[in-house]
Amino acid sequence: MTPPALPPARDPDRYTLTVVCLGNICRSPMADVVLNRRLEEAGLADRVRVDSSGTGGWHVGGPMDPRAAATLAAHGYDSTRHRARQWAPDRADEHDLVLAMDRSNLADLGGRSDRVRLFRDFDPVEPGGEVPDPYYGGDDGFEEVLAMVERTAAAIVAALQRELRAS
Repeated sequence: MTPPALPPARDPDRYTLTVVCLGNICRSPMADVVLNRRLEEAGLADRVRVDSSGTGGWHVGGPMDPRAAATLAAHGYDSTRHRARQWAPDRADEHDLVLAMDRSNLADLGGRSDRVRLFRDFDPVEPGGEVPDPYYGGDDGFEEVLAMVERTAAAIVAALQRELRAS
């Protein structure tokens, strides 16, 4: 399945995207770390900037949830640089694409638009699904989120390769 088309880059030499969840300690930072690794592997790290934030400010400045960090580490990812930050609406114009982890986050961002979508709109298994919040569950929820994030990140990177090749 071919993922949906990305909105065009505002700058033909760079693409910027951000991933947004509720507190920026579980889902969106996991996606940030995985996307950055995949972009590096694809040779796009110098052309694509990825970051993440949360719609709530409870955890600003803090590290990733220890369970999210442990799940990433168990799969060979480095989560040590992450510090939570809060989404600011005036940042929307800084990004070519804003990806919400669930419909509540999407609503907090002002709803779907050409440049605001669900992260899993690009999921080859369940397009348009939500990434469930594992915060109040057990370790298996973080593994489930990582599996969704990894396959969706692969599809996003493939779409970015097509977009940047066309520009």
